[in-house]
Amino acid sequence: MQNAFLAAVLVSVACGVVGTYVVIKRIVFISGGISHAAFGGIGMGYFLGVNPIMAAIPFSIVSALIMGITSKKAKISEDTAIGILWSLGMAIGIIFINLTPGYVPDLMSYLFGSILTVPFNDILIMLVLDIAIIIMVLLFNREFMGISFDEEFSQIMGMHTTTIYLILLSLVALSVVVMIKVVGVILVIALLTIPAAIAKQYTYRLGRMMTLAVVLGMILTTCGLYLSYLFNLASGATIVIVLGLGFLFSTLIQKIIE
Repeated sequence: MQNAFLAAVLVSVACGVVGTYVVIKRIVFISGGISHAAFGGIGMGYFLGVNPIMAAIPFSIVSALIMGITSKKAKISEDTAIGILWSLGMAIGIIFINLTPGYVPDLMSYLFGSILTVPFNDILIMLVLDIAIIIMVLLFNREFMGISFDEEFSQIMGMHTTTIYLILLSLVALSVVVMIKVVGVILVIALLTIPAAIAKQYTYRLGRMMTLAVVLGMILTTCGLYLSYLFNLASGATIVIVLGLGFLFSTLIQKIIE
């Protein structure tokens, strides 16, 4: 439970900070594509006999860059490119797992999450990734804000918007890796978007939105963790349901206030 609580806190930092950009920039679908493509890295990790989380890091970043470049440069529509790469990532992961000799342990935890089984080594990886995410956000805060609110104006002002966009997608990829063990590849998109979506209902100031999203993520994720432990439920799914109920409750409050 101590590891699970630490994982909940670390995941909330990533989903609050990066999720804010995802919601404002409206790149939820491409974030979902990155999360599913990350399964290819997990399968590769099993096949090579290394920590699947470590293998998922470069695979997720490469997938994010390919999706970003394809969506910007290719002549096919963005959703078509993402859908193709989304499916390819999952297929590559399945093939690698199929080629891995013997029984593949903990596979379901990477698909649907298992916060109660997160080892301390993965906690350290999450911590390092969170630090990297925070450093990148501090370094490129003005640029990220520019492309999130008005990409065309930022480009006119001389900003290399495509490069900044690819860096942002790389941060999304790192955030996905942080969250995989908590809610799994299938449910990552909920944790990445719901806390930020709730925070957006109360403020449009980017810093406040990030802070509120991090706090909400911590509260709701911890509540989901506690309920899954109390009622012996699947942790990842329970956390996502609590997040969904939190968003519904917040929306109802906003309707009442209006």
